Amino acid sequence: MKRLVLLALILAAAGAALYFAQHRRAEDAVNPNAVVDVAADWQRDISRVPMRLTRLSNADEVRIGDELVRRYGYAEPYENAKLASLENYVNQVGSRVARHAQRKIEFHFHFVPDPNLINAFALPGGHVFVGWGLLKEMHSEDELAFVLGHEIEHVDHYHAVERVQVEAQLHKLNLDVLADLAGIPLSLWQAGYTKDEEFEADREGLLLAAAAGYSPQGAVDLLKTFVRLDGEYVSHSQTPVDALSRVAIESLTGYFRSHPMSSERLARTEKLIAQARLPANQPTIPMPADFAFLR
Repeated sequence: MKRLVLLALILAAAGAALYFAQHRRAEDAVNPNAVVDVAADWQRDISRVPMRLTRLSNADEVRIGDELVRRYGYAEPYENAKLASLENYVNQVGSRVARHAQRKIEFHFHFVPDPNLINAFALPGGHVFVGWGLLKEMHSEDELAFVLGHEIEHVDHYHAVERVQVEAQLHKLNLDVLADLAGIPLSLWQAGYTKDEEFEADREGLLLAAAAGYSPQGAVDLLKTFVRLDGEYVSHSQTPVDALSRVAIESLTGYFRSHPMSSERLARTEKLIAQARLPANQPTIPMPADFAFLR
């Protein structure tokens, strides 16, 4: 009986998705890629229905996130003073932004000391990570605030916890048994989400950072950096130079493959800044001089 009810709900969701998809105004040009994107969005919406009906409690989500952090080896503070200071700085900026999140859970912010990791990611329960490689590309605290806001929204909008629920369903994992979490690789969280979820995280993350007092120019600057990096190292496959190693470029390539085009993200961000009348001319805050060693 429960299966029949669930099937009926999924079919109803599919019908609703089809109706709204046919009646909404399309922003993309009509082409095969647009059709594929719409089909993927339908599939995502349908697959997320069972997750929404059986959503984990905040307490269970936090428990799972804490255990994943421990298993991935990020639970203990850094003994190195420079790394500890940098993680503390990331946590200060992230906490300032997270105060404006919708969900009232405790967020934790971590620094990953890997110069080849040009990425940031979030785990269920409020754990957010930023890689050394990505921090090296930033020139302002406002850029960091935007990145952390983006990742906060993957938690705030349940993207991360729904991913772990899907993973558990696919691999028959029991989320009540902490040992089962050992089968979830760290790479799962470093991969991007759906196109709509990434745009949602960009939009809401920018608004979070702005609400915390950061300049929206930080988001623009960082996305312009992504556009440049894409053109220099990914799209045109140029030979690596001293600035980026081959490993870093492979990491960057994976990031761009799993996220919407940087140029489209930039265009949407600039449009949102204008529509929301955010203070586009607000000065940005330079990164602390103490962290020059990042370069």
